[in-house]
Amino acid sequence: MIKDTRRFEPFSENPISLIDDEGKWTGKFDLQLDDAALRDFYRSLIAARQLDERLILLQRSGKTSFAMQAAGHEGIQVAIAKAVKPGFDWLFPYYRDHGLALALGVPAVDIFAENLATRADPAKGRQMPNHPGSKPLNVFTVASPIAAHIPPATGAAISAKVQNTGQVVVASFGDGATSEGDWHAGVNFASAQGAPIVFVVENNRYAISVDLVNQTGSENMAIKAKAYGMPGYYVDGMDVLASYHVMLEAIEHARSGAGPVLVEATVYRYGPHSSADDDSIYRPKEEVEAWKRRDPILRLQKFLKNRGVWDEDWEEEVRQSVTDELAQALAAAEAAGPVPEVWMFGDVYEKQLWPQAEQQKYLEQELGL
Repeated sequence: MIKDTRRFEPFSENPISLIDDEGKWTGKFDLQLDDAALRDFYRSLIAARQLDERLILLQRSGKTSFAMQAAGHEGIQVAIAKAVKPGFDWLFPYYRDHGLALALGVPAVDIFAENLATRADPAKGRQMPNHPGSKPLNVFTVASPIAAHIPPATGAAISAKVQNTGQVVVASFGDGATSEGDWHAGVNFASAQGAPIVFVVENNRYAISVDLVNQTGSENMAIKAKAYGMPGYYVDGMDVLASYHVMLEAIEHARSGAGPVLVEATVYRYGPHSSADDDSIYRPKEEVEAWKRRDPILRLQKFLKNRGVWDEDWEEEVRQSVTDELAQALAAAEAAGPVPEVWMFGDVYEKQLWPQAEQQKYLEQELGL
């Protein structure tokens, strides 16, 4: 029999929260994170936000073609990164999860290089911008088609179960993904097979311009878990500590052999869906400003201040440190130089076949190489 050690009840009426808007602890249990760990959470939030800002600037300056804004999502993303076992568990993120990748330990130079398609990119310039991945850290490279990564994530989890590795898979996605057939197929199969996987909905209330009420008839996303026979947790994704503790519980449930879990994290994207979107057409500015007042960085800052472990000098030190690290990483990514066009012919097959060899030869002649 699996011992029930849950701190939270699935299918709560309201999102689970442990820090209120004034930074006061509201949990019914004592926080067991020390000050150093809490400061690390805060620094990770700052780094995720600054990374997001730099990626937007790269697109606006013409250095990359596309940007997906993630400001407002940092709470759940950092929580996931802190709750998994990096390099052991598997992550299947989506295109807004560069903050998750950074907090997990993916080098910032890799993330910048992937966006810029330079020689420092582990994917060799073959992905769209904002599609990070990491072989050493078991981060599956982001898939462009919405929800297309859910069935492979389920397959990876079933493999872990069959091989009894003890690994857990975490697959994250936006609320729009839950309207896709791939999402249903993957979640349903995971339930039927008892796969050790945690599905995380980063619900920012908009699938591009389609708001939540026009996307689903369900009262929330977490309740959908009932149809699949798994627990559904409804958490305030802008409360990083609540998100972290819910993720710990969900991951432990999956790792124990009890099957998959669905977690809905309520978040908000402050900017447009992407650099190709004008969000002012479909949502009021007042709504955006109201959500910004619940910012995950500001809430944790208030909490740390109440505990006496935050002050303005330390804030400035942290922000400058992150700024310097990201600047150095970006400089290294740019200095690596652009990916050569002929690289497209490598890694197609284990041993290059004659059609690729001929095509590469013609391209080299055309380029004068």
